[in-house]
Amino acid sequence: MAAVLSVDEAGRLASVWRAAGKRLVLANGCFDLLHVGHVRYLQAARALGDALVVGLNSDASVQRLKGPGRPVMPAAERAELLAAISGVDAVVVFEEDSADALIARLRPDVHAKGTDYTEQSVPERGTVEAMGAKVAIAGDPKTHSTKDLITTILTRFGRAGP
Repeated sequence: MAAVLSVDEAGRLASVWRAAGKRLVLANGCFDLLHVGHVRYLQAARALGDALVVGLNSDASVQRLKGPGRPVMPAAERAELLAAISGVDAVVVFEEDSADALIARLRPDVHAKGTDYTEQSVPERGTVEAMGAKVAIAGDPKTHSTKDLITTILTRFGRAGP
């Protein structure tokens, strides 16, 4: 199982990997209600290098990005699930709404994003390219989403009240 690290710990580990000549890949996202699309994205991201760090949006960040009621699962649980996926070398929770600061700290060789993006639409593209790294699109076609999973659950099982 991969380690769940602080941003500083992940930065130190990234430096060790770079010194050892490893190609570092950073993937990031909310990963709220883990589904097969997430797993396929992370497996494809891992194939782009020698070590994979997954940046995980904090609970406050997910709420700002996804709206009320999200995340469904707290960051500690989302991080534990991500750390259990084969090929993930480390997980780091970050507070910002974009991964720009995390990218600047870790200095990955590749920043992988899912297929709901293009290389041109990746929000952190400028940060990645400014440091000489590469943006890559990884995973299967975007036919899975947490929002759709939540809708399916509510449709099948109804809305539970307090």
